[in-house]
Amino acid sequence: MALVKALLLWCVAGCAWAQADTEVPFVVTPDHVTREMLKLADVKPGDFLIDLGSGDGRIVIVAAKHFGARGLGVEIVPDLVARSRENATKAGVADRAEFRVQDLFATDLAPATVITMYLLPDVNLQLKPRLRKLRPGTRIVSHDWDMGPDWPPDRTVVVDVPDKPIGRDKKSRLHLWVVR
Repeated sequence: MALVKALLLWCVAGCAWAQADTEVPFVVTPDHVTREMLKLADVKPGDFLIDLGSGDGRIVIVAAKHFGARGLGVEIVPDLVARSRENATKAGVADRAEFRVQDLFATDLAPATVITMYLLPDVNLQLKPRLRKLRPGTRIVSHDWDMGPDWPPDRTVVVDVPDKPIGRDKKSRLHLWVVR
């Protein structure tokens, strides 16, 4: 809980908030961490990735451009969705990368073969019942936060992030679950 409070204090001090009344800040996932998330999920052509809280769209765009997947990014901030669409066009993947202004709790997750997210622990826990009901084989990757003690990850990878603005150890933990 102290870590969550520290994150929130850091966000108030300098992080770009996704929306004034939300509890989830927009914190950029570094490019090398994005690639490691997608490698951990074994993203490949034929996959349909949904990024919950997609921010500037980088995870969906990298999945489309470098891994051959299709993807959907959902984000509640219209300016970030507009930026994501522009970024997808610039990257040449607008035909495989869709972005919607949408509440992640209202998103139909059933079409996904891969879910990615960089949300706060409480949000992960709220999503957990829906995630556990997804089609067997669906891969879920969370940046830094787990799903609680009753659903341990199948695998965790630690990635060095020397310029990480939060935390003391300057590392990111990437957690993978495969729905059974």
